[in-house]
Amino acid sequence: MPTPLLAVRDATKSFGGVRALRGASLEVTAGEVHGLLGPNGSGKSTLNKVVAGSVRPDSATIHLDGAPVTIDSPMAAHRLGISAVYQQLSLVPQLSVADNLVLGLEPTRLGLVRGRQARERAGQMLDTLQPVMGSPVRLDDPVRRLTPAQQQLVEVGKALLRDPRILILDEATASLHRDQVALLRELVEDRRQAGCCIIFVSHRLHEIVDFCDRATILRSGSTVATVDARTTTPDEMIRLMVGDVGDVTRRGAHEPTGDVRLQMHELTSPGIDAISLAAERGEIVGLGGLQGQGQSELLLTLFGAMPATSGTVSVDGREVDLSSPVTAARAGIALVPGDRNAQGLFAKRSVQDNISIASVGRRATAGLTRQAVESSVARDMVERLRIAVGNLGQPVSTLSGGNAQKVVLAKWILNEPAVLLLDDPTKGVDIGAKEEIYRIIRSLADDGAVVVINSSEDSELVALCDRVLVLYEGAVVETLAAADLTEERLVGSSMRVPATTAEEAE
Repeated sequence: MPTPLLAVRDATKSFGGVRALRGASLEVTAGEVHGLLGPNGSGKSTLNKVVAGSVRPDSATIHLDGAPVTIDSPMAAHRLGISAVYQQLSLVPQLSVADNLVLGLEPTRLGLVRGRQARERAGQMLDTLQPVMGSPVRLDDPVRRLTPAQQQLVEVGKALLRDPRILILDEATASLHRDQVALLRELVEDRRQAGCCIIFVSHRLHEIVDFCDRATILRSGSTVATVDARTTTPDEMIRLMVGDVGDVTRRGAHEPTGDVRLQMHELTSPGIDAISLAAERGEIVGLGGLQGQGQSELLLTLFGAMPATSGTVSVDGREVDLSSPVTAARAGIALVPGDRNAQGLFAKRSVQDNISIASVGRRATAGLTRQAVESSVARDMVERLRIAVGNLGQPVSTLSGGNAQKVVLAKWILNEPAVLLLDDPTKGVDIGAKEEIYRIIRSLADDGAVVVINSSEDSELVALCDRVLVLYEGAVVETLAAADLTEERLVGSSMRVPATTAEEAE
């Protein structure tokens, strides 16, 4: 095998107490399309961001053309000839298409001296992309007026104009339909023939097979294998991604009772499409699939934080007014949001304030002062949920991630919700805290609540849920019952969604 164009060895990275990379390694060669595969949370994006200079590893050895290099910023990566395209775009919305295409170009790399030549190159790139734009796009159009797919194509064009030696495409096809993906494949092939290496991430396994020569598979932040993408079957790739999960501690099976507590009928809003569900008292329902497929939007719609455009929701047989979180909460719906720091907690206020803020007004005082009531209920929840605090007046910002998440749970548990919505409730917490949160979730379901949970960890859904709805582009594409619920089935269902689904949804 030739000397790798790029070699990353033993990369580690932690965010707080969570280890995103655990000695991950990657070797790619010039003129190769190299896939990067792994389930949710496996470290793919973090590893790509290490290569692209937007994340600094805690430790890593990186070689380019056999020589050690330091990539400590995106600018350093650009100087080494590395460009990246992510699903989260880096375009400047208020600038024009032309300005975005040439933004950050170094004149010496492309021989540009003034804006006129840069505009000419931008025009040539736009001409290449124009046949699949869907509607005419002009160089002077503000990027904010383009569709998501058009913006993604501009992002690809911007990266290609840098003439990179290494091009990272991280879920760059996610918002593209078939003819746009076909053009991207042609552009990738042109770059490959010119000696560029393309690192390609896609949740569509058939694209990995179609695009890639080899693929490196990550699991839990570690590299587990590098395989020939053209001869390794999708089933073999999925098994490598999931690994031997061993015995999963699962909740006892939910016995159907016919006592439907949450009823959704063709609920539709921006980001979700006609989702129906009948969940019984005590049932835990998971939302699976690759992240960003409408899971959070569904929870926000159920909580009245995102407007529903059609469909109905009932709790205990009564239709719910979803016009605001206030009306949803009155109907017995509670949401623990995905970003606890921005949406779930008042960081500068005390543990007591955060726990009692949503419910103390509903509780009888029996002659006690409001302060005494708040103190009493907060103390009870700290003991019940085993929240490690020095005192109730401690600022919630000083707590660990796991204990802070328990405070968010405590706030809503005090309302005794009929329906508890959890958006990635253990994200960023350590293993011990996760087990405590699992205990709390199971206890709430045992007490009769319906729990709907979105998680970025497939193992979490397998351990907790009675069934999982697999979402793609805002629609349910498969429902996995408890008897069929394994990590392998869940990953397979998430990654085998046909490419035509996205087109049909447009």
